[in-house]
Amino acid sequence: MQDVFVITSKAVKEDEEPVALQAIEFWSAICDEEIEIQEEYGAEFSGNSEVPYFRFIKQALPALAPMLLETLTKQEEDQDQDEEAWNLSMAGGTCLGLVARTVGDDIVPLVMPFVESNVSKPDWRCREAATYAFGSILEGPSVEKLAPLVNIALNFMLNAMKDENNQVKDTTAWTLGRIIEILHGSEVETPIITQTNLPLILSVLLESIKDAPNVAEKVCGAIYFLAQGYEDTAGSSSPLSPFFQSLVQGLLSAADREDASESRLRSSAYETLNEIVRCSTEDTTPIVMQLVPLIMQKLNFTLEMQILSSDDREKQSELQALLCGVLQVIIQKLGASDATKFGVLQYADQMMGLFLRVFACRSATVHEEAMLAIGALAYATGVEFGKYMQEFYKYLEMGLQNFEEYQVCAITVGVVGDICRALDDKVLPFCDGIMTQLLKDLSSNQLHRSVKPPIFSCFGDIALAIGEHFEKYLRYAMPMLQGAAELSAQQVDRDDETIDYNNQLRNGIFEALSGIFQGFKNTKAELMTPYAGHIMQFIESVYQDKDRYYLTGFSSMYFIPIYWMAVIKFMYCLQIAIRLISLGHRSVDMPPEIQFGELGVRNS
Repeated sequence: MQDVFVITSKAVKEDEEPVALQAIEFWSAICDEEIEIQEEYGAEFSGNSEVPYFRFIKQALPALAPMLLETLTKQEEDQDQDEEAWNLSMAGGTCLGLVARTVGDDIVPLVMPFVESNVSKPDWRCREAATYAFGSILEGPSVEKLAPLVNIALNFMLNAMKDENNQVKDTTAWTLGRIIEILHGSEVETPIITQTNLPLILSVLLESIKDAPNVAEKVCGAIYFLAQGYEDTAGSSSPLSPFFQSLVQGLLSAADREDASESRLRSSAYETLNEIVRCSTEDTTPIVMQLVPLIMQKLNFTLEMQILSSDDREKQSELQALLCGVLQVIIQKLGASDATKFGVLQYADQMMGLFLRVFACRSATVHEEAMLAIGALAYATGVEFGKYMQEFYKYLEMGLQNFEEYQVCAITVGVVGDICRALDDKVLPFCDGIMTQLLKDLSSNQLHRSVKPPIFSCFGDIALAIGEHFEKYLRYAMPMLQGAAELSAQQVDRDDETIDYNNQLRNGIFEALSGIFQGFKNTKAELMTPYAGHIMQFIESVYQDKDRYYLTGFSSMYFIPIYWMAVIKFMYCLQIAIRLISLGHRSVDMPPEIQFGELGVRNS
């Protein structure tokens, strides 16, 4: 490894850029491996572990950190204007961030002298490099190590937002966003953002959102994380409430700029607007309500745009998707409380009319966002949503048939569940068509497999909504569920992706069966008698699988023990099985190898 460091270091300093980039990529790859080992083994790692862990980055750190810091001053002119830009400076900063995540606090004393000696130099490259270095090491070191440094640096960063160089402002806005993302929130014991410095921070951000698109886009990110940090604020007011109106106006103005299509500014502005609405408190509800007609007006304008070129069509689709997304968030926010729901209900007819018109625009992204907004509207309006079903059904069916753009199909399946929960048995007239299409989807080899677990969950939603009327679909649904359960039990590959999919499939099956059982439990429980043995075998197969516990794709903060989810959902299953036996249904074929004690039923 010492020889490798000599070779890579020489390449970074002396070779052509493509070779130098690969040399840095080598160390980034080593970081990725070591981070993965740390995440898997954590504090339990020992020399006896199966995977060797040599701590190459920690050993190389005294020489590696200076080498990477040297690359940061090799920026290209106007790289901030090119979204596809990738050069030595950017690669070095990315690798430095990975090094910080790998070694934690040890990186700080090696980087801070570089930051302090360069951040005030006349050469903009030095100022930008110092800021980039500081922002790159914010994830990895402990809050205790970073907090004193950030407290000193914050005012300097705010002043640097007025720097004469655009790249310095771009990197400073990015670093402010990182500071707020990592060191602001209810879980941070000593938050960096306080009642004292919040007005100054917001004043700088709201002024800088008027800057060049690339700078304004980074400012939107900082505001996004600022709002997110107050998400768990208790009470009817938030520290952001006094500034809520100004934030909304600033974000809407940024989205309406002539140059908003550059640097993803328009998307970032609307995504940030969504976040501040989602995290808003009761005292800002009147402002959120005022947004409804304003966003509807903007959406209506997109439907009347004159389309003369492909660029016009692309802009229309982008705007429609973003505005449908904003309406979805507003509907969810206002619809969550009876006290504010009227803010949605009074505009429900107009909103649904706009969403239906949007479906006429053939864009997968727009269809996704419109579908999600309609799902939110169904939840908010409840049984009243039934009056829209006749006209909406054809678009629902189109979404379920969209194999090619499978994300649209997956979202449509989710909306079917929303509608079932909203309408209950009033959805019955549409169930024949919906169930027919869902069964076709499951049988199709063209549909992406990720859509199939949500379809099984949707069976449960439908059964729960229509109760005993699900009997007519049982002979079609159960073979599909049994086939999926057998496929799950026969899983051979043990890679993370397969394990993740298998657990999603099982979860879908559990949700389907628990919905069916709950729908039948009061009237037609005996219909499930022929399937009881198979269901018990399925539970046993999940229990015996060592990979049952976690969905591997989930954030480490939200690991979900899927087996215990299954146990909770399947109390219905066991309750019915026991009930059938107690009623004298001795024909239930219970596999002898299944021991109730092993399943934990006794303890439950």
